[in-house]
Amino acid sequence: MKRLSRTPSNLPNSIHQRLNMYALAATAGGVGMLAGAQAAEARIVYTPAHVVIGRDHKVALDLNNDGKNDFSFQETFFTTTSVGEVHSLILSVLPTHKTNEIWGKGHQASALPAGVRVGPKGRFSYAQRTMAVDIYQDGTGGSGTCGGLWNNVKHRYLGFKFSIKGKIHFGWARLDVACITQYGNHQINGLLTGYAYETVPNKPIITGKKKGPDDAIEESDAALALPARKPASLGLLAMGSSGLSIWRRKEELTAAQ
Repeated sequence: MKRLSRTPSNLPNSIHQRLNMYALAATAGGVGMLAGAQAAEARIVYTPAHVVIGRDHKVALDLNNDGKNDFSFQETFFTTTSVGEVHSLILSVLPTHKTNEIWGKGHQASALPAGVRVGPKGRFSYAQRTMAVDIYQDGTGGSGTCGGLWNNVKHRYLGFKFSIKGKIHFGWARLDVACITQYGNHQINGLLTGYAYETVPNKPIITGKKKGPDDAIEESDAALALPARKPASLGLLAMGSSGLSIWRRKEELTAAQ
């Protein structure tokens, strides 16, 4: 049999240029699709809210809306008679699982500003944490003293570390807190206005960030914008309004130094 031989044809330069352009376009499109897929994996899920935290009841917080409560808020009232009759209103936040933790210092939950990176380097621990306290004593005209890192703040954030299917995730909740302490009217009004979490395990989330890249300020920069504030010890809180007055005087002396 006679073999047929083919002579390679020389394509015009214009066709070569078009083929090269098609190849470049296809490559760029593929890279774009990969980048889009990677960006889609990292997603912040934000949930707006308007939930009042009232006296003597709990408010559950399900950060990823999977039907399982991750944290809860509660406002409790109790009376002690060790030093006269002292009444206390306490707003606190607590984890519902041992793998869940709250950002704080001492026994208090930190009131973070917007722009703080909530991630593996956060000050987390598994414990119930106090947000705000109103303490008043009978026989003193009914007036009292409010204390705590969440005393009369707006648009501040709680930092959370919690577990989804055995993997660690980070989130935040935004609240306003108002403390009213006057004769015959003692209240701590908490309002949950929104919360969010990062869908990628171990990926930090920025407080106040609802979507997009993490292009906010670092934790250290945000901390510089806030005055250092030492939490009141449990001993001072147990002393009632007089104990909180001592705590405040110590803070004033420290600030003046």
